[in-house]
Amino acid sequence: MSTTMTVRLEEDIKTRLEQLSGVTNRSKSFLAAEAIKEFVEHNEWQLKEIADALSEADAGEFASDEVVQQVFEKWNVKD
Repeated sequence: MSTTMTVRLEEDIKTRLEQLSGVTNRSKSFLAAEAIKEFVEHNEWQLKEIADALSEADAGEFASDEVVQQVFEKWNVKD
């Protein structure tokens, strides 16, 4: 099921979307919906990863100095 939403775009973006629509034979609405879907999925993933990392940090789940040093040596990183 889908719903309708109005979005304001800068004129340049609207023109580029129209051009992309013509080249891909997809509607502007389809392309915009796909772009919004990808944006939402990416941001949801990122926020979940941040929340998970904060939970791990709050629980004291950190890499030891030895483990960090091993990774630095593996990648030839100078500290």
